[in-house]
Amino acid sequence: MTARIERLVTSGQFSLDGGTWDVDNNVWIVGDDHEVIVIDAAHDAEAILRAVGDRRVTAIVCTHAHNDHIDAAPALADLTGATIWLHPDDLGLWKQTHPDRDPDAHLVDGQVLEAAGADLTVLHTPGHAPGAVCLYDPGLGAVFTGDTLFQGGPGATGRSYSHFPTIIDSVRDRLLTLPPETKVLTGHGDSTTIGAEAPHLQEWIDRGH
Repeated sequence: MTARIERLVTSGQFSLDGGTWDVDNNVWIVGDDHEVIVIDAAHDAEAILRAVGDRRVTAIVCTHAHNDHIDAAPALADLTGATIWLHPDDLGLWKQTHPDRDPDAHLVDGQVLEAAGADLTVLHTPGHAPGAVCLYDPGLGAVFTGDTLFQGGPGATGRSYSHFPTIIDSVRDRLLTLPPETKVLTGHGDSTTIGAEAPHLQEWIDRGH
């Protein structure tokens, strides 16, 4: 059975650098009728658990460690026994939200996470956060970009731990090189495609400087 992709939207707050904002987050559930991977356990472990149902959660993958993407991860892991994966460059951010709980495993650029017919290749894409990653599955024709790439451009780089030239390099070299029909499944808001975003790279660069 081929894997399928489900989207759950959860609501909560994002806090960094002394500010707090209300946000809606996309939680992506990838798998089949038996097992799934959860990408970005945001805000509401119980809602995610309801969406998963009786399927086994093999991994909780964090695209980066801003609190709105990881706040429900430990609770979901405790409920399901799943492994929490995070790139080690985001441990400092993780500790701001979960000082007493470490992730269970470290993501490495190029590794492949497998579940239920999905093969998610880890692409380290720093810029929005030092340890930001995207997850690409050519079989599903999709890349899960977290807050690295959205419909309309790269993620925000105006706060601590972020850097505009770095995110431009990540988007240009790691994402816009993917097939144009690849679906871009984002951390917030609507999906897009690589082909829809690629022509606008120079505009983003000009806008960012």
